[in-house]
Amino acid sequence: MAEVIYCNRCGTQNSALAKFCANCGTPFGAEQTATVAPNEISPGAQGPADVHTATSAAPHVSSASPQPAYPLPAYPQTAYTAPTTTTHYAGFWIRLVAVMIDALALGIVVWPISGILALMIGAAGNQVNMPGIGIHLVRGIVIWSLFIFAGWIYEAGLESSSKQATLGKMALGLKVTDERGQRISFARASGRFFSKLLSRMILFIGYIMAGFTARKQALHDMIAGTLVVRAHS
Repeated sequence: MAEVIYCNRCGTQNSALAKFCANCGTPFGAEQTATVAPNEISPGAQGPADVHTATSAAPHVSSASPQPAYPLPAYPQTAYTAPTTTTHYAGFWIRLVAVMIDALALGIVVWPISGILALMIGAAGNQVNMPGIGIHLVRGIVIWSLFIFAGWIYEAGLESSSKQATLGKMALGLKVTDERGQRISFARASGRFFSKLLSRMILFIGYIMAGFTARKQALHDMIAGTLVVRAHS
């Protein structure tokens, strides 16, 4: 901001660099004090009247945003559609093939063990003079229990694992889920396995139900609340 001085004699405003008054010619001495010109003083606190005056004096500025000099291209509005997934349930025949593969895989491990146990039971029975029918009865119970135990650990362990499938189901791209499509627990997988015993007791009708129910559920699936789906659907 420019500074000015006033003449002590006539009161005329002069530049701070002037040596003599432009009106009366009086020389300026050291006692002359430079002040800020009134028309260049920064505005301080203003009252309502001052604000109104300053506002009315200021040039009008439009609050509207400036319009582009050329029209912008119009882009089509496309509605976003979330991708949908379709669940494909495994039917009776593909599940039958998976069961056959599992039986073969399980038999490769269990049959040699059951053969060794059968020989041991026979030898022990002969040592105590057990009747032949008794030896066969004990042998049958032990071997049947071995297959049940091995099948339970095999199926429940694999179907509750991160693979969610036995070897036969893995080979055919199937997996076992709950009714919400989530991985099942070992307890639920165990319930599913032991429910198969009921399906076998009614002449395998529980298995055949997988070919006719809405979501291809066998009887043991309905009891355990599980589904067999295609893993890569």
